[in-house]
Amino acid sequence: MPDTHAAELAATAEEVFRTQFGAAPEGVWAAPGRVNLIGEHTDYNEGFVMPFALPFYATAAAAKAETWEFHSTHGGGEIVRSESADGVGGWAAYLAGVAWAMNEAGYEVGPARIAIHSDVPHGAGLSSSAALECAALLALADLHGHAIDRAEAARIARRAENEYVGAPTGILDQSASLLCEEGHAMFMDCRDLSREQVPFRLEDEGLTMLVIDTQAPHRHADGEYASRRADCEEAARLLGVAYLRDAPADARLDDDRLNRRLRHILTENERVLETARILKGGSVAGIGELLTASHVSMRDDYEISSVELDSAVDAALGAGALGARMTGGGFGGSAIALVETAAAPKTEAAVLEAAKAAALPRPRIFAARAAAGAHRVR
Repeated sequence: MPDTHAAELAATAEEVFRTQFGAAPEGVWAAPGRVNLIGEHTDYNEGFVMPFALPFYATAAAAKAETWEFHSTHGGGEIVRSESADGVGGWAAYLAGVAWAMNEAGYEVGPARIAIHSDVPHGAGLSSSAALECAALLALADLHGHAIDRAEAARIARRAENEYVGAPTGILDQSASLLCEEGHAMFMDCRDLSREQVPFRLEDEGLTMLVIDTQAPHRHADGEYASRRADCEEAARLLGVAYLRDAPADARLDDDRLNRRLRHILTENERVLETARILKGGSVAGIGELLTASHVSMRDDYEISSVELDSAVDAALGAGALGARMTGGGFGGSAIALVETAAAPKTEAAVLEAAKAAALPRPRIFAARAAAGAHRVR
């Protein structure tokens, strides 16, 4: 089913391209942000994740050119120009980094003009950067005649973010943007990148998934993310395994902090597997308790929540949500709440009131659906 919203964004990106570069683009590509339904910080431990694509997209209008030229409607209005894809900074690094990573992987690409228009909320833990990377990757691949397997494309986009931009992310975000399908959550094994599309049709059960963007910045997110990853690597070393995914279910460590990190990864992997089982059995409502248990684990064992996220989750549960959890890397960003559709306004009001009472930023709340993954729009 064509995504009319993606088409509307693409039309804007095309018009921006014409205005900035004085010509028509050769095409427009779209890649969505994502919500991770469950499975947080398990990806770089070679565990299990289950994201779904949001109906919010980064769109890239692009054409071959003599030099690299990048423009974004959120980039301050300027055009970033570079003779090569090396050494580009700021927001344009996500685009140049993709070109660099494609060339490194043997998919040769040359200079291009790229105009970006996106409505994926920035800084909300909904993978706005991965959407940007994946839209650019599809654009450059098509412009230069490369047919790249989507799983391979996710690895290339992750390398761009890890090595060029310098963010130590796992492969969840890029895989979700490129591989998710409409009406489904994607169960993925981050070891071999095998995946299964699992039905996730909230409307069939009269349910709504609220996404609560707390509007809280990701405080110290990069350093804390790297710290959690280092903790997992140290815990795996002490246990004599390559990744925590390989640790026995009853594994324990003497170091309290490392043991709590271990416990989160082991129990979170089990929660992802159980969520997949329940969804394949035809019940969305049945996953609510798993979502809430995931939040408790992230709050207490992995220590990546925040006062804004806890406020949103607690208020949603207090208003009758079937389950709620923070989603994304943590230290700010967004939470999700599974609610009966008839109760969604009550839940939204409770979350807003809780934030106001605690003098927290006013959250942005919207209903999510499982949308289509990255694709060429025109």
